Amino acid sequence: MSQEMLYFDDLKVGDTTTTGTYEVSAAAIRRFAGEFDPQPFHLDDEAARHSMFGGLAASGWHTAAITMRLLVSEGPKLANGVLGAGCELQWTLPTRPGDVLHVESEVVELIPSRSRTDRGTLVLRSRTINQHGQTVQDMTAKLIVARRPA
Repeated sequence: MSQEMLYFDDLKVGDTTTTGTYEVSAAAIRRFAGEFDPQPFHLDDEAARHSMFGGLAASGWHTAAITMRLLVSEGPKLANGVLGAGCELQWTLPTRPGDVLHVESEVVELIPSRSRTDRGTLVLRSRTINQHGQTVQDMTAKLIVARRPA
């Protein structure tokens, strides 16, 4: 997809984007978890080793926040921003310290609004992928996108 401002009318099913990367540090994992998801396997190496993760793992919500940052800064440049109206989210593998993540997105559906002709709904599937090519998060989001002004 183009890096110019995109309106609903500019998008096509099958359009794709790939973001740059973001490296996840152990300190960032602990910082995020300390504030938003203070569970031992996100905060403490020893506790994490004895958990089902077998080592320190980022909160899924941390992975989601990184995904959002990458989408906003390097994803499709939607005219009114990345304005969510809901999503389906799956964490398929844990995000680990040292992981280098990027996001690959594809337009899967475009739904013009029947009641508000100034917008439509974009269904965007975004996979967050680590340096090994493994998907750590799979998200299908409904985004509200402005139509091009007449």
